[in-house]
Amino acid sequence: HCFGGSLEDAKDFIAAGFYLGFTGIISFDKTGVLESIVKIMPRDKILIETDAPYLTPVPHRGKRNEPIHVQHVAEKIAEILNLSKEEVIELTYQNAKTLFLE
Repeated sequence: HCFGGSLEDAKDFIAAGFYLGFTGIISFDKTGVLESIVKIMPRDKILIETDAPYLTPVPHRGKRNEPIHVQHVAEKIAEILNLSKEEVIELTYQNAKTLFLE
C-alpha cells in the first residue's frame, strides 16, 4: 500500500517477493526515487492505487483525490516504462487479480 520508502527498501521488498503500490506521489516526486524504483521493479509486482482522498496526482494536485485519478498514476508509470497507459492498466489489473484472487 502506497510505497514511499527508499530504493534500498524497495530492493529488499522486491527480493522478498512483495508487490509495491504506487500512488499520485509518483507524478510529483522531485527526488526521482519512485521513478528509479519503478524502473527496477519486476513488472508482475507493480500495483497502482489512488489512496483517495489524499495524494492526488498531477494535474489535480491540491484537490481531493478520487478513484478516477488513478489513470494519471498509470500514465506516469507508462511514461517511465515506455509503455502505453493501456498496457500499464492491463498489467496492474492482472497483478491485482493475482495478488487478491489467487
